[in-house]
Amino acid sequence: MKETISTEKAPGAIGPYSQAVKAGNMIFCSGQIPIDPTTGEFVSNNVAEQTHQVLTNLSAVLEAAGTSLNNVVKTTVFLADMNDFTEMNEIYAEFFNDNKPARATVQAARLPRDARVEIDCIAII
Repeated sequence: MKETISTEKAPGAIGPYSQAVKAGNMIFCSGQIPIDPTTGEFVSNNVAEQTHQVLTNLSAVLEAAGTSLNNVVKTTVFLADMNDFTEMNEIYAEFFNDNKPARATVQAARLPRDARVEIDCIAII
């Protein structure tokens, strides 16, 4: 059995996909980009501010699913430029200071709407 998760506290899907899907006690979150859900625009072009917004968006989706960043077991970080790794990682560490999920970080040729960072995750309830 699967359930679609949706919240207005994070940007809506910009394609034919869900913000997240719950399957059993697992939550599979689609990638979030740095859109402020109140304005529909990027928070800035700064990778640190973009990372903060992305993780805030993921947190809102997880909350709507009945869980939190504390229960994330795996993330994938997509960067437009691997030179942004250190700056992204500093903000990422603020959100995952005690709970350090497994992670892959890759450089993508291009991200949706030319974001500098996109992150998806898998969590448990």
